[in-house]
Amino acid sequence: MQYTRLGKTNLMVSRTAFGAIPIQRISSEDASALLQHAFAQGINFYDTARGYTDSEIKIGQALGSVRDKIMIATKNSFKTPQGLTDAIDQSLSELGTDYVDLFQFHNPDFMPVPGGADGLYDAALKAKADGKIKHIGITNHRLALAKEMVKSGHFETMQFPMSHLATDEELELVALCEAHDVGFIAMKALAGGIITNAQAAFAFLRQYENIVPIWGIQFMHQLDEILGYEMNPPKLDDALKAIIQADRDELMGGFCRACGYCLPCPAEIDIPQAARMRLLLGRTSLKSFMTEDYHKRMHRVDGCTHCGHCAAHCPYQLKLPELIFENLAFYDRFYDEYMNAH
Repeated sequence: MQYTRLGKTNLMVSRTAFGAIPIQRISSEDASALLQHAFAQGINFYDTARGYTDSEIKIGQALGSVRDKIMIATKNSFKTPQGLTDAIDQSLSELGTDYVDLFQFHNPDFMPVPGGADGLYDAALKAKADGKIKHIGITNHRLALAKEMVKSGHFETMQFPMSHLATDEELELVALCEAHDVGFIAMKALAGGIITNAQAAFAFLRQYENIVPIWGIQFMHQLDEILGYEMNPPKLDDALKAIIQADRDELMGGFCRACGYCLPCPAEIDIPQAARMRLLLGRTSLKSFMTEDYHKRMHRVDGCTHCGHCAAHCPYQLKLPELIFENLAFYDRFYDEYMNAH
């Protein structure tokens, strides 16, 4: 396992980190097996959040006995000082620990600053002074704002989507973090599941010494695949470059990263899934989507009231809800063809 310094935090973290969103979807027993195997193989950095249902509980249960040997990052998106403070306390309780190594403001649409009228940064500083958090970072999906945050000097880490679908402007953020000694934590290394070649994704990110990807892990075979690349890092050779270029040719531009900030939908539409359906049908197994139950789920799109919530909250300014209606029409053509053939 390779380790790297996480910017000015001076934390030495594994270059392969564990993203804990997916363990919400599995049992405590399966989550413990995954987390303990990850630790045994040298992964010492675990990223979770207050909003990830029971993710913090599962990390605490699985890794409590090795707490002093791991780094835990968590985050919350509360808008008041008391809400932020209470959420940190709840995170500590569920993680079964007295402190978290890294607290991150979770995707705010403005920059919290010391002395700000909102009081959020000062609440984080108070938690730090009380020993509840060791370092302060931030996550974001808005490139211009993320750059301002890095330049501000207020944050020790930046968590931002990064994959081989990144634009040149997004890659500038990597260099900016390096210049300001801000640790770069890469989320969405597989672009929310749209990238299907993990080897190419791994090799692309491994080029950058200051990037620490958090790989979302739900199954043991996924963990073992990433660990295999860590043990024998793939070279970014012509074959992998060709795969990356093919992905970029097909996928670059406005696509849904499945960040989920468009949710909840008043009509109970799974907007991220509906917005990516055209890409998913071309890059994953059709069978799971070609069921009567899934057909009904997709047709929740018909209940869209055009309230504007999704468009207003999409950090990528996608043309919602137009995009989900286009994807529904594409899905229906596939569904009809599949049913006729089977």
